Amino acid sequence: MISMSLIESWLPELGVGALRTVEMASLAYLLAAVAGLLIALAEGSGLRWLYLVCRTYIEFIRGTPTLTQLFLIYFGLTSLNVVIPGFQAAVIALGLHYAAYMAETYRSGIAAISSGQSEAAAALGLHRLNVMRLVVLPQAIRIILPPMTNFAISLLKDTSVASLIAAPELMMNATDITSEYYMPMPVYLITGAIYFLMAFPLSLLAGHFERRSGNRLRRDLV
Repeated sequence: MISMSLIESWLPELGVGALRTVEMASLAYLLAAVAGLLIALAEGSGLRWLYLVCRTYIEFIRGTPTLTQLFLIYFGLTSLNVVIPGFQAAVIALGLHYAAYMAETYRSGIAAISSGQSEAAAALGLHRLNVMRLVVLPQAIRIILPPMTNFAISLLKDTSVASLIAAPELMMNATDITSEYYMPMPVYLITGAIYFLMAFPLSLLAGHFERRSGNRLRRDLV
């Protein structure tokens, strides 16, 4: 039977790993949100070549595993004499991976806004960029918030792949403890519980956004 004192001795290291996981996920999410928006805007710019570049990127990312993309950045770039530390490589890989999915979410949210509103804003003399910034995106936010929150949950869990390149995060710390104490079951059960505690508030937030979006949609249809 495992003792509580032993578990208590693991918690500080797991706590540090959890904080690094939150930091990694937050930075990757910020990168994904910004890059995804830029990709969505570029895809809808009307330039054929830019559209093709964006679609190729999105399809490549969605068609290859996250781990492959992580290894390409961490190991592959070394052949070009570009060395990126594990933590930064994980942030970049996860950010670029989720940027493709967020770009599709942005695109669908923008497409859901009536074109008549854009035409009316343009008729008032607003520049195309201002039409997007002041008219379309504020309305699209209510549509994209639920899936964007779900992406945050998925990204938080996907940070565990960073342990394969020795990036400091929760799963790597759990693996270190397991190799020292040879007790994988309790260590990984506690690790899973920590992931749940970090992800559960986001799940509640996603549910809240989905209910608000559904209620607003029903009011619009009345």
